[in-house]
Amino acid sequence: MITTEITPNPNSLKFLSEEIISEVGAEEFQKKDISNINNSFIKDLLNFDGVELVLLSKNFLSVKKNDTVSWDALKPTVISHINDHFEKNKGPILVDKVEDEKKDTDETVKKIKEILDTKIRPAVARDGGDIKFKSFENGIVIVELQGSCSGCPSSLMTLKQGVQNLLCHYVKEVKSVKAL
Repeated sequence: MITTEITPNPNSLKFLSEEIISEVGAEEFQKKDISNINNSFIKDLLNFDGVELVLLSKNFLSVKKNDTVSWDALKPTVISHINDHFEKNKGPILVDKVEDEKKDTDETVKKIKEILDTKIRPAVARDGGDIKFKSFENGIVIVELQGSCSGCPSSLMTLKQGVQNLLCHYVKEVKSVKAL
């Protein structure tokens, strides 16, 4: 069963599933990159009128639309597309691929990622988004806001009052946080 939740971004809606949607964590896909996407489910979703961005996470996906289409028109189509996938396939939309991941040796980066994963990502996920660590240099953490958070009017406030405050509190080396 698919349920929906509104997000702080009026052009984004969160679709929750009892099934696992992504085994690989949160991944974002944008319409502008459609030629580089191999997953047919995601490609089809991005080809729906008005859909600009899709974020897939463990048990939800967020769809960000433009102003040319209403949620009344788009929402049933997205729900139908998700249900169709799970009726025809026994597994998640995104399956885990074995990748060699470079291990972080920097203790500060490890602390930053731990705070992002345990304290910030769950809160951002509730609003249909995700936050990805990009870099840390000279006291500045660079992150990327994805899904509903991308382009949301309240994302700057979330970034400065939420993310920055938490990281500065828990990791004394952090002085500020910026988004890509």
